[in-house]
Amino acid sequence: MATGLTQPRPKVQRYANAEILSRGAAEKFTQCARDAIAHREKFTVVLSGGATPQQLYRLLASEPFRNDIDWSRVEFFWGDERTVPIDHPDSNFRLAYRAMIGKLPCAETQIHRYKVESEDRSEAAQDYQREIARYFEHSADGKPPAFDLILLGLGPDGHTASLFPHTEAVGENKRWVVCNPVPQLKTDRFTLTAHILNCGRTVLFLVAGEDKAEALHAVLDGPTDTGRFPAQLIHPSAGQLIWLVDEAAASQLAE
Repeated sequence: MATGLTQPRPKVQRYANAEILSRGAAEKFTQCARDAIAHREKFTVVLSGGATPQQLYRLLASEPFRNDIDWSRVEFFWGDERTVPIDHPDSNFRLAYRAMIGKLPCAETQIHRYKVESEDRSEAAQDYQREIARYFEHSADGKPPAFDLILLGLGPDGHTASLFPHTEAVGENKRWVVCNPVPQLKTDRFTLTAHILNCGRTVLFLVAGEDKAEALHAVLDGPTDTGRFPAQLIHPSAGQLIWLVDEAAASQLAE
């Protein structure tokens, strides 16, 4: 795993609290969607789980944001997923569907979820990679495509998506999607890898809460140690990386 000097800090935008942060995220989501639709006629977005994105999703499904996007041109993907049924309270799909997608004028064909019901989780991960490749008309064995917007969070342990510290997926540099064994949680998680996340046109981290302060400081201000802090893997090759953080999460950041 990479270790060494501190990387140049990406763009960080601070907000007073999680509610205001979510509104800022909704504005950026809307702008990305409108730009993508204007230039490419479609908007491809990778959703994340967690409490902070849930507030964002509720805003997007309500006025005024709801009417600012042509939802018939939005394609929904997920950065990671728990190995639970889609109606399980822990499902990232369920969270986004209940808070946003189910309230919008979207067709089933616009929703690209992990097939968590598959008995072969490795094959299900490969299927998701092929699903992404089919949509973008790419070879599933070639260079990953570029999503217009990727939403990510940060765990108190420094993980993002389901790239957990010292797990196999952290070092993956060929596959776009894996089913990652997470021994510390005694489970497996489906996740996009840094290989495809770093192809995003815009990557937006949403980080709120005092419990994230130590990890945020380590990821942004500390030396590079991607094995311990996998969120440090995220540096888009050609896109922009933006961190939206509230003051509680930013409390330990260097000025």
